[in-house]
Amino acid sequence: MPPSQGSAHPLRLLGAYTALLAVVYALVFFTGDKSPTPKLGIDLQGGTRVTLSARTPDGSKPSQDSLKKAQDIIENRVNGLGVSGSEVVIDGDNIVITVPGDDGQQARALATTAKLYIRPVLQAVPAAGRGATPQPAPGTQPPPAAQPTTPEAPGTPETPEATPAPQQRVFPAQAPTQPPTDPNLTPTEAATKEIQAAKALRQSTDPSVQQAALATLDCAKADPLAGNDDPALPLVTCATDGTEVFLLDKSRIDGQEIKDATSGLNQQQARHEVYLDFKSGGSDAWAALTGEYVYKRVAFVLDSKVVSAPVVQQGPQQGGRTQISGNFTATTAKELANTLKYGSLPLSFQTSEAETVSATLGLSSLKAGLLAGAIGLAVVLLYCLAYYRMLGLVTGLSLLMSGLAVYGIMVLLGRWIGFTLDLAGIAGLIIGIGMTADSFVVFFERIKDEMREGRSFRSAAPRGWQRARRTVLSGNAVSFLAAAVLYVLAVGQVKGFAFTLGLTTILDVVVVFLVTSPLVLLASRTAFWSKPSVNGLGAIQQIARERKAAEAALGKA
Repeated sequence: MPPSQGSAHPLRLLGAYTALLAVVYALVFFTGDKSPTPKLGIDLQGGTRVTLSARTPDGSKPSQDSLKKAQDIIENRVNGLGVSGSEVVIDGDNIVITVPGDDGQQARALATTAKLYIRPVLQAVPAAGRGATPQPAPGTQPPPAAQPTTPEAPGTPETPEATPAPQQRVFPAQAPTQPPTDPNLTPTEAATKEIQAAKALRQSTDPSVQQAALATLDCAKADPLAGNDDPALPLVTCATDGTEVFLLDKSRIDGQEIKDATSGLNQQQARHEVYLDFKSGGSDAWAALTGEYVYKRVAFVLDSKVVSAPVVQQGPQQGGRTQISGNFTATTAKELANTLKYGSLPLSFQTSEAETVSATLGLSSLKAGLLAGAIGLAVVLLYCLAYYRMLGLVTGLSLLMSGLAVYGIMVLLGRWIGFTLDLAGIAGLIIGIGMTADSFVVFFERIKDEMREGRSFRSAAPRGWQRARRTVLSGNAVSFLAAAVLYVLAVGQVKGFAFTLGLTTILDVVVVFLVTSPLVLLASRTAFWSKPSVNGLGAIQQIARERKAAEAALGKA
């Protein structure tokens, strides 16, 4: 019988696989950062991962262009904070921020939409102790920190007020999305309905509705309008610290007109401030606004919340430079400046998942994952050695060659596409070990079937491979399809499991065709490995002899 396809040149097949490994490790050691270690997820090295779900005002699916723009802006914010080793990736309709090490706490504040508008203050009342119909507060002229005032006629000076209202938060607090009241509504539809209802109440042009909104707005609740307010309409909203409720006029300056934003310490006032430089169009608008509202308050509204509402001390202010003052710390001032500097996100987001893992726990998880993988590999090898003997050695060598390829490819994928190995990925690799061993078992059992029919080991090996390879391909195709579907449908760490499972499935096919099959074929042509005491197939050969003798006896009878 002529040799079957794939068995004529086993040395060439082994040489091809060796060449592939050489290329992989040449890329590992001579390209990129040349680090021979894969990138680890935060559950293995410690850090913070925040998953952000996009929200659109009409509840429609966010476009990939808007998600990509948001990804670029958040990446710039992360870099602006000086956080190293971070990643911002798009995961379906979500954006996942991963910050390794101890720098991850700031990642939770990076997704503010940063839609900044500058609006004149029409009315301001304390958030606590409001009556049914709020009345304008008396005119004041406080220092630049935000203070309650009510606008008088342009150019009319106001009297200072004793106690400034502190600004303690830069970013609006987020709370879990409330479940829809109508069970027939999806969460997206319920969120859209909530936004529309908030707009009808808080952005009405009807003075009576505005007063009702001032009286009833609860600053302790999550704001459905966060980043979704209409700048062309008035707005009733809270200060970020929840101490005041404002009635604001329509927006006069868009945050897109900001050219640069920095933070610093005002030595004279002994407080941290955020300094803004406007573009030419924004500079002219700022001069006009400050000329119109001198001695009156204007509000810096970030994501539908008032960050600061200082009194314009002089006007018109030329030059396009101003500052936001408030009860900022050095960190919060830097965060706000960084957010405004890199622009507004095209979408609003809410945090759907956030986790922080300490470096110590990450190291323990890594050790546990490696130990589980080592135990799984050892059990497979011991079973194969006990059951298949010489073929068990082929199994061990094949798994070693597969492991070398997996390791090198994961290092390269970490450099090229930012792939990170996490605990779920290690689980996929461990399962991949067992699936690779399954392919070997199918091949070896086909060889046994051929030998039961009376063929020698040399003759049974190529025939067994010819019968086994289709089964191997079919089984791996099903496994790869399952991994691909899981990868597409899953989110978060489950994607890492599906990815490594699919990767090991592909390498299983490569290793079986280029390593395991050639090794077995070479062994079958060697006198030493063909001995029943060495290859462990003596019992099968004895069964074949007994079957042949029985058939001969029946033939004579």
